Amino acid sequence: MHPSEVLFQGERQPLLLPACDHYAGSEKLMRKSMALQQELGPVFDITFDCEDGAAAGNEEAHARLVAELVNSDDNRFNRIGVRVHDVTSAHFARDVEIIVGAAANRLAYIVLPKPDSVQDVMKAIDFINVHAVQAGRDNLPVHVLIETHGALRGVFAIAALPQVECLSFGIMDFVSSHYGAIPANAMRTPNQFGHPLVVRAKLEIAAACHAHGKVPSHNVTTDIKDSAVVANDAQRAFVEFGYTRMWSIHPSQIKPIVKAFTPRLSEVNEAAAILQEAAKVNWGPISQHGRLHDRASYRYYWTVLQRARLAGLNLPEVASALLEPQPNATENT
Repeated sequence: MHPSEVLFQGERQPLLLPACDHYAGSEKLMRKSMALQQELGPVFDITFDCEDGAAAGNEEAHARLVAELVNSDDNRFNRIGVRVHDVTSAHFARDVEIIVGAAANRLAYIVLPKPDSVQDVMKAIDFINVHAVQAGRDNLPVHVLIETHGALRGVFAIAALPQVECLSFGIMDFVSSHYGAIPANAMRTPNQFGHPLVVRAKLEIAAACHAHGKVPSHNVTTDIKDSAVVANDAQRAFVEFGYTRMWSIHPSQIKPIVKAFTPRLSEVNEAAAILQEAAKVNWGPISQHGRLHDRASYRYYWTVLQRARLAGLNLPEVASALLEPQPNATENT
């Protein structure tokens, strides 16, 4: 049996996505990000922005441009999503009608900003599905931005929705929604990792995602000049808060983010060796270097291999053999 069948019997496999989600809102930046994705491969996703990162006043033309770019040959890997306006906006419906109606079969996902409840998310998904089905697409993945008090209150219910595959933390809107009760410096390091209300929000989002096998995506680093800052933020988000994905708002942030979330080669080799031995005994317990391993630890090491593949690492032959044939459950590559 394939590892994905043995290790997740009766369970849905946790979703995995590329570790970096790069946002671009202008035509120049969208085209630049597509060119970079062609160069580096699908080790990062691109999110075309129709909301805060796009110019105001020309929303319908922008939505048409987004649909055109998603449908273009430059979208080589079908790993481009779109952030539409929020469900209460006058522009939400037209964004969905234009973009999903024209490009449903090429979209990686739709991002929903600023919901205030699980009901808001369900309403938006229902509307998206109407246009996606008309365009020949079922179950278009949805990513949800958690940046309001109501969304945080309902975060476990939102993560439980089958069509939702990722929750992102919108730190700037979240801090702003406290109207000065949280200082502005809590939007950035080091206070974003220390202020109790911000820490609580980050942990709730990560916990909700992991409880339902979804992907938690960490907020942006606003410092676009110092790559060491974004690398440190990504490392802390992963090691201390359990995030497996992070936003990028500048091309220079992509590589440090991907690197921070990529398993070391020594981890990959260890995972491959453990899983190879486990396969020889039909996934029963083994002892390696004086340590006991069973299916609980096998699941961990299986995830290490998948994360390494998503990051574009050259895997050892043993690891490649374990990963083939491709799992067909809920993995996105």
